[in-house]
Amino acid sequence: MRKILLVVLCAVCIACGSKQESAESRFVGTDVTGATFGEGFRLTDHHGQVRELSDFHGKLVALFFGYTHCPDVCPTTMDDLAKALKLLGNRRSQVQVLFVTLDPERDSGEVLAKYVPSFDQSFIGLRGDPATIERTAKSFKVFYQKQDFGSRSGYTIDHSGGVYVFDKKGTLRLFLSHGQKPQDIAHDLALIL
Repeated sequence: MRKILLVVLCAVCIACGSKQESAESRFVGTDVTGATFGEGFRLTDHHGQVRELSDFHGKLVALFFGYTHCPDVCPTTMDDLAKALKLLGNRRSQVQVLFVTLDPERDSGEVLAKYVPSFDQSFIGLRGDPATIERTAKSFKVFYQKQDFGSRSGYTIDHSGGVYVFDKKGTLRLFLSHGQKPQDIAHDLALIL
């Protein structure tokens, strides 16, 4: 009877261990591996250099669409990404965060050069003319719409929030929802790394 009880206890311990291990090897964000959208871009960075997704092969890319006058979602997401990179420690150099402006009218290269690296010096801001931004956002299924309330503060832009993560080969792998905690972001990035 003791042998049977010992065997049952061992089986339970092994099962619990494998459940915990499998939970640690799953994304917190949404696995979009195999997605057929968001396959690239051609935009200008905040230094004036034309950039494409292929420029970052060999690095994990976290791509976020927003604008510098955004009062909440954008600065929060950028701050969460910066905190997640800190949690990655020495592996942070294997990740490139890219911020694509949805407001090219106000977000000049100079504005992006002040805003984007203020979260982390390695972050890069990207822009294009309105037609290019519209085409790029559409290819990533990003919703955005200008809301002009006629106030002195100007307009806002309603937009979808979330971060697209590409692996080191440039394959779209993951969508991180707005509000995902830095430790969960770091966990997901580490799984891809």
